[in-house]
Amino acid sequence: MDKIKIGIIGTGYMGGTHAQLYARSERAAVHAVYDIRPERMERVSKQTGAKCMESGEQVIESCDAIIVTTPNSKHTALTIAAANAGKAVFSEKPMATNLTEARAVLEASKNARVFQVGHNRRFAPVYVKLKELINEDRVHSAHIKMNRGELQNPEWTGEAEVTGGFLYETTIHLFDMMRFQFGEVAEMLAFGSSQTYPETDNFSVLLKFVNGLHATFCSAADASWIFPFERVEAFCEHRTIMTQEMENLTDSRGTDPNFQFFSWHLLSKEERWGYSQENEQFIDAILNETEPPVTAFDGYKSVELVEACYKAVKTGERIVFD
Repeated sequence: MDKIKIGIIGTGYMGGTHAQLYARSERAAVHAVYDIRPERMERVSKQTGAKCMESGEQVIESCDAIIVTTPNSKHTALTIAAANAGKAVFSEKPMATNLTEARAVLEASKNARVFQVGHNRRFAPVYVKLKELINEDRVHSAHIKMNRGELQNPEWTGEAEVTGGFLYETTIHLFDMMRFQFGEVAEMLAFGSSQTYPETDNFSVLLKFVNGLHATFCSAADASWIFPFERVEAFCEHRTIMTQEMENLTDSRGTDPNFQFFSWHLLSKEERWGYSQENEQFIDAILNETEPPVTAFDGYKSVELVEACYKAVKTGERIVFD
């Protein structure tokens, strides 16, 4: 069987991560790469044996599957072009940085061989375990936290015209995770402020889900990198299930101070954070001609939640979803 020819557009940290993983695959090979910074493209080319191209369009033309890992605001045009060319497409999150572009990508995704969005945390063992545990009980409420220590490294993370805004750069991961774990959001109320950076960089959100579950969600861009910067706490009757980043999970049941502890700290980062697993399932979807585990619709819904949060902060309105 011929290996799937992988093309990577954008060879920064995430592009390099995907390149290294596909270079080790028995079912795929990194065939072509492109980046506006030649030194980064050449480094990945040397590491993987991929050809350096002169444009993203050349990558799309020469490959079976296109991995788009450019900065956030540059995802849309490339993924639409790749989808309309009938390629298998993997778009890093966010799929788009506004609803108009998200709708355009969603429509174009119908032309793609496969279209998957890079919400890697769905594949992280800690969140796979969380979903397994909450599916065996009735979660009535939750608290979610996702903070950054700064918007300075890399330098463009503080440029809203590149990221789409802080919520698109970081917090969108946990907006998607809430849908994955708890289902669709019915209502949202949000407050925000600008404390350190020119954009709104601190958020407090109250959510009600279609199934009746309610949750609080806080996200700050300037909170320091204290562990854990990311956490989900799910509350059931006399039970708390609590994650700490991609490292571990604690399940405390009953009225006594007993708990079960699960840890994944010995796994490689690529496995702990779900990058290896999402890439393997992308290849599975291509070869088996099946729907990928994170669809363009999932990508659209995460953009919808981000836009709703910004609107709620700006207007003070309670957002009610159809």
